[in-house]
Amino acid sequence: MSGHDNPIPMTARRSGPLTGVAEVPGDKSISHRALILGALAVGETRITGLLEGEDVLDTARAMRAFGAEVTRHAPGAWSVHGVGVGGFAEPEAVIDCGNSGTGVRLIIGAMATTPITATFTGDASLSKRPMGRITDPMALFGARAYGRAGGRLPMTIVGAAAPVPVRYATPMPSAQVKSAVLLAGLNAPGQTQVIEREATRDHSERMLRGFGAEISTEDTPEGRLITLTGQPELRPQTVAVPRDPSSAAFPVCAALLVAGSEITVPGVSQNPTRNGLYTTLIEMGADIAYESPREEGGEPVADLRVRFTGALKGVEVPPERAASMIDEYPVLAAVAACATGRTVMRGVKELRVKESDRIDAMARGLEACGVTVEEDEDTLIVHGRGPDGVPGGATCASHLDHRIAMSFLVLGLAAQQPIGVDDGSPIATSFPVFEALMSGLGATISRVDG
Repeated sequence: MSGHDNPIPMTARRSGPLTGVAEVPGDKSISHRALILGALAVGETRITGLLEGEDVLDTARAMRAFGAEVTRHAPGAWSVHGVGVGGFAEPEAVIDCGNSGTGVRLIIGAMATTPITATFTGDASLSKRPMGRITDPMALFGARAYGRAGGRLPMTIVGAAAPVPVRYATPMPSAQVKSAVLLAGLNAPGQTQVIEREATRDHSERMLRGFGAEISTEDTPEGRLITLTGQPELRPQTVAVPRDPSSAAFPVCAALLVAGSEITVPGVSQNPTRNGLYTTLIEMGADIAYESPREEGGEPVADLRVRFTGALKGVEVPPERAASMIDEYPVLAAVAACATGRTVMRGVKELRVKESDRIDAMARGLEACGVTVEEDEDTLIVHGRGPDGVPGGATCASHLDHRIAMSFLVLGLAAQQPIGVDDGSPIATSFPVFEALMSGLGATISRVDG
């Protein structure tokens, strides 16, 4: 089973100016989808810029288990010889998805309308996360799920022998749920429809269209309606994965907190369903310039130039922005701790069912670092202490959550005293070069011996 058996304590200390070019990894969401859709296409899909973090590598192994030929040719350069829609073979062993909620939920969607049986597991963190949000709509297609109490992993999925198309309104804003339903709809006859009250990241729709699926979106009184025509023959593609805006958030936010910093982050995805953090940072007074805007792999990208400007101001983040920045709230909370005034984050209850309860994890860690916070089920409020105002001096629990670990390490670069995390090993799930990249910019982040 994947996991983090050997914790890696890490510490970040007050740093001098961060400078240079931060070449962050490829987008995790797009990397998962490129492997899965490549496996469902007929022929060879070529992928460049693939994120080689543990989460994505687990998805690559899963696609091999379902019968696709997945090959790594060079760093970030992969090929997938697909088996076609409905062509998945029954895996011989349990599918271990490690720490990846995206991976397991999308893979369940991709196999749920094929008459095969597969068992899924994951690490301690993933095994606590709710899967009913996926298995409920899969049941409408005709699939059956057998898991632990509360709909949790390990779980066995028996794919539908005679799948039917569905019309499904997502009960919460979730790109994972939407994408799982669309992937399941590929092997169902007729039209499968998903209704979103709030738009979520649209990588699946863009990529399905690129692979040749017939898919349309329209705004209706019920919400955003996505219609997919089932049983297409997907065409293999050449996919250039843009750099991940969620990973870029960490060097960007660090540069905004450390005096004298100026960095460039090239080729970052500018998908409008992913830009909520950057909109919020600019509202707080951040100096972020978008240079050389262009399109790569069907996604808008740009180079980010980020300059330290001094005090940022607290803001109220509108709840309707949550879907476009759900993974970035932890690092925003770290930035908010160094801002002047309150930063109010509402509509964030989805954070409680991510890799950890991220509201609780950030609140407890910030309090340990001398920052006042308020929280309820759906809200996190951080009372900023201004530049140089965060005492630090604490070791924070990462809760097997890569984004929690990186957020506190970013905060440690600007705090009065070092800030540690009890375990930085989960960082490898999404950002395996985090330490080297940040050190290359001038950050003082180190592993704690013993």
